Amino acid sequence: MIADVHGNRLALAAVLQDIAAATPDLLIELGDAVSGPLWPAETFEMLAATGAIALRGNHDRWVARHPVEKLGTTDAFTHARLSAAQRAALGARPMTWRGEGILAMHALPEDDLTYLLHESTEHGIRERPPAAVSALLPQPAGEGLILSAHTHRAHALRLADGRLVVNPGSVGQPAYTDATPYPHVMQAGTPHARWALLERRGATWRLAFRAIEYDWDAAASEAARHGRDDWSRALATGVLSDTAQ
Repeated sequence: MIADVHGNRLALAAVLQDIAAATPDLLIELGDAVSGPLWPAETFEMLAATGAIALRGNHDRWVARHPVEKLGTTDAFTHARLSAAQRAALGARPMTWRGEGILAMHALPEDDLTYLLHESTEHGIRERPPAAVSALLPQPAGEGLILSAHTHRAHALRLADGRLVVNPGSVGQPAYTDATPYPHVMQAGTPHARWALLERRGATWRLAFRAIEYDWDAAASEAARHGRDDWSRALATGVLSDTAQ
């Protein structure tokens, strides 16, 4: 399972090599595929070639469907470097996928902006307790595994009814800032490219979080070349704030 590649083809290449060695039966990509001051079009083609089940994230939606004049700097950069066909393909991605006992989505089934496993509060980022996570989810329809991304933080939680909720972390953007609903920083703490491997064992799932080395200095240089020192620092270090929670 991969998510939040954000146009980082170098990180994606390293992750796909690691995935190939693991020989999984199914690859699910949870969205926010290409938006970033890096290599949007190249990353789009790399992902398309995997044959993964590909879902739509909030940045995919914005790049595909918002007028250019309403896009932020990062999404406007991405829009300009994608073809009309690529943007249409991003917009056509579904928000959710169900199958094989799995419910997969970028954030929530009908909401691509609200964090599932974490929440932004006036006191900082905190992990949601199992009951609060359950309250955000639809009634179970036979799934034992729930996949969600969006926060870029690798995290897992077992719900009271036995369902396992997993966020694989971000392949290509280890740290970012956001202003809603409260200003906050999300950061992995290291620049590794992250993904998660899940193996079904009867009625349970075995989970392994993976953190992969790649040439993050080259990715940081590409971001800096496009005038994005914030992205450059995040890519090189995995950190944007020494005081973030």
